[in-house]
Amino acid sequence: MQALVIAAHGSHLNPDASDPTYAHADTIRETGAFDEVREAFWKEEPHFREVVRTLEADEVFVVPLFISEGYFTEQVIPRELRLDDWDPEKWDSDGTSASQATLEAADVGKTIHYCGPVGTHDAMTDVIVQRAETAMEDPEVGEGVGLSVVGHGTERNENSAKAIEYHSERIRDRDRFDEVKALFMDEEPEVDDVTDYFESDDIVVVPLFIADGYHTQEDIPEDMGLTEDYRLGWDVPAEVDGHRIWYTGAVGTEELMADVVLERAADAGADIGDAREAVRDLAESVAETDHEPSAGTGAGD
Repeated sequence: MQALVIAAHGSHLNPDASDPTYAHADTIRETGAFDEVREAFWKEEPHFREVVRTLEADEVFVVPLFISEGYFTEQVIPRELRLDDWDPEKWDSDGTSASQATLEAADVGKTIHYCGPVGTHDAMTDVIVQRAETAMEDPEVGEGVGLSVVGHGTERNENSAKAIEYHSERIRDRDRFDEVKALFMDEEPEVDDVTDYFESDDIVVVPLFIADGYHTQEDIPEDMGLTEDYRLGWDVPAEVDGHRIWYTGAVGTEELMADVVLERAADAGADIGDAREAVRDLAESVAETDHEPSAGTGAGD
């Protein structure tokens, strides 16, 4: 038997924070790739500390639903899972290259394959592009369009910016969009000045966050000038400084995220059969029928 645990932050303040985690878990559960699929959280129940003890499977794949390597993926989750002999050096990562480490949870006799976060996996590049396609309702979006990948950023953790820069560079190398820029909330270059960094008339802005919440639905729209008050909503696209801004919801709400979770587990040795194909087919069908709203309290609501 093999089990999958999707480990996410959760929130005591935002009841919607866990929605993407449950949605992706449900999608993967329906593929039948794992005997058990469980969600676990830091700020909600079920908690990291107990989840492994509720599983029957002896082999468990733990995939952190986080954007960057850092405090939670390197300290909090391994500690709460009680992984024997864990050390971040086992990932041998430069900040974006964590893959997996196989460890023992000796108190329950289970083998744990602890994976790197979804946000640094190469497959996330496709999810960001998919998010832009969904927002602009155009599967061929790119020509004449600038793309901004937005992250939180923080001077306290250099890895926070690495994932955003990594995927921006990968998309830039595809020569699909006229311009691709990595922007941040808490470090330079800042998303507040998004129009200063683009010549393209149309700019699609994709926030590299797992769930919609305070940052994606309040801070960023106001910072970019889409609205003076997020409670009044904003238009998509919005006219700002002579540019049209297409703002999407958090990338983690995209259906294709379930594929990234599966890829992380497969890289660690999970037998997932044709689950990825099933998830990609689902994501494509949803993209064709469920586009972002043209206006409202925020894209992705």
